[in-house]
Amino acid sequence: MSDGVYDMPDEPRRARTPGRRPRALLPTIATLIVLLILFSVFTDVWTTRLWYRSVDLGSVFSTVLGTRVLLFVAVGVLMAAAVVANVVVAFRTRPRVALAPSPSPGFERYGDLLQQRGKIAIGVVAALMLVFGGSAASGEWKIFLAWRNRTPFGVTDQHFNKDIAFFVFDYPWLRVLLGFGYSIVLLSLVAAIITHYLYGGFRPSAKGQKASGAAQVQFSVLLGLLVLLKAFSYWLDRYGLTTGKTRLFTGISYTGDNAVLPSKEILAVIAVLCAGLFFANVVRKTWLLPGVGTVVLILSAILLGALWPAALQQLRVRPSEPVKEAQYIDKNIAATRQAYGLEGTEVTNYEAKTTATPSELTQDAEVLPGIRLIDPSVVGPTFEQLQQVRGFYSFPTDLDVDRYKIGNKTADTVIAVREVQIDRLPAGQRNWNNDHTVYTHGYGVVAANGNQRAADGTPVWSEKDLPPVGQLGDYEPRIYFGEQSPDYSIVGGPKGGQAVELDTPEGKVGGDPTLNTYEGKGGVSIGSFGNRLLYATKFRDANLLLSSRVNPDSKILYDRTPRQRVEKAAPWLTPDGDPYPAIVDGQVVWIVDGYTTSANYPYAQKVALDASTRDTTTGRGTIAQQPSEDINYIRNSVKAVVNAYDGSVELYAWDESDPVLKTWMKAFPNTVKPRSDISPDLMSHLRYPEDMFKVQRDLLAKYHVTDSTTWYQNSDLWRVPADPTAVSTSSDSSVQSNQPPFYLSLRMPDQPEPKFSLTSVYVPNAERENLTAFMAVDAEATSKDYGKFRILRLPGNVQIPGPGQVFNKFQTDEGIRTALLPLNQPNSGARAQFGNLLTLPLGGGLLYVQPVYSVRTSGPGSYPVLRYVLVSFGDRVAYGSTLQEALTKVFNTTVDTGEDPGGKPPTNQPPANQTIKQALAEAQAAYTAAQAALKAGDLAGYAREIDKMKAAVDRAAAAGSAPTPTPTPTPSATPSSTPTSPPTSPTG
Repeated sequence: MSDGVYDMPDEPRRARTPGRRPRALLPTIATLIVLLILFSVFTDVWTTRLWYRSVDLGSVFSTVLGTRVLLFVAVGVLMAAAVVANVVVAFRTRPRVALAPSPSPGFERYGDLLQQRGKIAIGVVAALMLVFGGSAASGEWKIFLAWRNRTPFGVTDQHFNKDIAFFVFDYPWLRVLLGFGYSIVLLSLVAAIITHYLYGGFRPSAKGQKASGAAQVQFSVLLGLLVLLKAFSYWLDRYGLTTGKTRLFTGISYTGDNAVLPSKEILAVIAVLCAGLFFANVVRKTWLLPGVGTVVLILSAILLGALWPAALQQLRVRPSEPVKEAQYIDKNIAATRQAYGLEGTEVTNYEAKTTATPSELTQDAEVLPGIRLIDPSVVGPTFEQLQQVRGFYSFPTDLDVDRYKIGNKTADTVIAVREVQIDRLPAGQRNWNNDHTVYTHGYGVVAANGNQRAADGTPVWSEKDLPPVGQLGDYEPRIYFGEQSPDYSIVGGPKGGQAVELDTPEGKVGGDPTLNTYEGKGGVSIGSFGNRLLYATKFRDANLLLSSRVNPDSKILYDRTPRQRVEKAAPWLTPDGDPYPAIVDGQVVWIVDGYTTSANYPYAQKVALDASTRDTTTGRGTIAQQPSEDINYIRNSVKAVVNAYDGSVELYAWDESDPVLKTWMKAFPNTVKPRSDISPDLMSHLRYPEDMFKVQRDLLAKYHVTDSTTWYQNSDLWRVPADPTAVSTSSDSSVQSNQPPFYLSLRMPDQPEPKFSLTSVYVPNAERENLTAFMAVDAEATSKDYGKFRILRLPGNVQIPGPGQVFNKFQTDEGIRTALLPLNQPNSGARAQFGNLLTLPLGGGLLYVQPVYSVRTSGPGSYPVLRYVLVSFGDRVAYGSTLQEALTKVFNTTVDTGEDPGGKPPTNQPPANQTIKQALAEAQAAYTAAQAALKAGDLAGYAREIDKMKAAVDRAAAAGSAPTPTPTPTPSATPSSTPTSPPTSPTG
């Protein structure tokens, strides 16, 4: 017995021991997984907090986090409480005897199991609902904050007489609340149905009564709430019509006003009555009346919501649509022009002469020095090869255009920042220390005069070399924050410590590299073990914990591109796709235009932001594509400035009248500085934003028309032409190949002096490619006319060639083809690359200017150099090695462009006169006579006529207008329909 007493317990213990380990292991693994997830979440939140504190914007982090937590808790708890409450009610009111047998023998076990583990089951359901509802709600923080801090527009809509703020701020939040209401009630209904089904209170297979009395009451209340929410949805739909898309436009149409709108009101009333029948079913306990009400609601929705509007549209509107829709088109036109800032657009009829007199050219002479010959989309490789210095430095493929005061004049300048790009390091130099602690920053700015070229075709530098020298003044050259910066760098160190960050590859003495230690205020301190652990987790890099390069004074720099920093600093802004660098007050900064947008401006036409801003430069290099979203309101409300050395972000209110900006400034107080804080130096570099201009030009292609009849007929519809110099690889070529707008200094006919402008052209919305309009917006922030759109509308009875046609003339002109032939020969080792095709008003007409570059096709280190300048005016085309030469040819008169063809001051030449024309005419006559004499065998007569021809040409050359010293009887620029090659000389 004693053996049994002691031995018997041993067997069960030995049998259970192996089984206990798995049971203990699973909870341990689950606990570890949960802890890892929680630590990952904590890491993300805490490092984000540290980043915001590093840029002095901790209030943005706390506001966003606080709002998300508030919504998570409020909606998550409400959803969890509602679902759990319905489960509890269903459980407590379960019948003692099921209405019908369970569908399977094991089905009742689930109910018994839930009954035994009720608290656990309720806890799991509550947790799931909390996470589901809270996560969905926290993502709506922008809509909530905008609603909570809404600012009136001071303008009422044209139908409901409500302030625009109701549609922009209130309506989206009401829609969000409606969506959460639907989710809560539907999930509660599903939970109640499942619970009643498990415990026999609801059995569709039962004969007679399908649901118990308690289940019927609960279902009736929940279904009544659903129908009541549907009534509210119908009522909200009325306001949604103002931003709904119809076949013709965005907004309420005739059918919407006379059929859809009243049907929504009627359906809302019917839905309220139907909800009342469901609530009445709590007392009456019969599904007949709610069923009838539901059928009536469904039939009404079909008849009133679908058939009535369709019948009205087909029978009454379509036969006389222009008349019926006229007033609604007028509302759409007015709202669209207001929402996109197009009200002040000035459309002027422009004769567009095809010939220009010397006096007309003299009047526009001061415009010519502003014609930019250096194409920022082409010369990126030139900057890189001539100013890269070392292989690990880089320039973007598309450079930027800005204005700088060079000497006593402000000139268009092509500018770029020399950034470090560690991917270009040789494989032998790639290691963690080099990647993250040595090659940490770029160095200096490189700039070229926009309208000048050196004798060899390379740019004329206004800022160059390493260390930088030039005419842009002294500035901090180190670039720690840029468009091509490494993902993260470890910088900084103790004072007097050994510097490791590469500053310049060679110092001033001895050729050794110079090293630097970062002293900027930007970056997050990573000296403590806690922060090192957090960032090692964030970047999944153990070297942050192990490397001796990380010291107590180290900082980590990350999220370094200008757009990234602006998006984080102002998450309510949409940044422009192309930040640009500028030297401002002794610092290199990145200027980023920030937009406030909405898709709920009543009656304004909706456009796809990504499609409206897309052209041949979008997505190329560092130029970002805008998000895929619909908008119908946009303002350039903020000018953001990111310091390239310390990464600080400054936000300046630009459009201070924008109600959306005012709303966000209330939500994030003290984060946006007033416009008056912009320094004069910074103001001189601000410009009209490119992406907003693209959206506006897209709209003006149709909304330059203000007459509803013409608008409806689409008889004056324009489009942006395809870029003739680029080949699109997308199937949607009409969008992908749009010609980009160009920054250019020019003078519109009503302007007293040239202005830095952003320009574009239009062609008819048909297969034709002739020019129909030229558009420019004053882009100088210091100008009183900043942001004013001026459109030159060309006459419809004159065929003015568009960009595609002009480019075709350049390609087919015999003189130009002959000049470019050496570059395009198969074995020449080079090719011609056409630059941007610029258009500008000049001499009462329109002048096209296009640079042509020569690029070596084989071997390393090739880069484009400017070889020729092509020009077109009217039906004449010409080329020259300089713009001055090309213009002299096309106008048959010397034109002073102010350009520096070889780095020397321009020389003024006398204008063409009647003597020159007469001399050339005599040369032509003498040549004709010489040919006749030669054919007749009169050699003496031939010699006399040749001498006359040479004398006439010499007189023309002496007058200063002969384009070449070689005798030629034909003009150097001809109509495109006439061959431009000179006749063969008999002496040749």
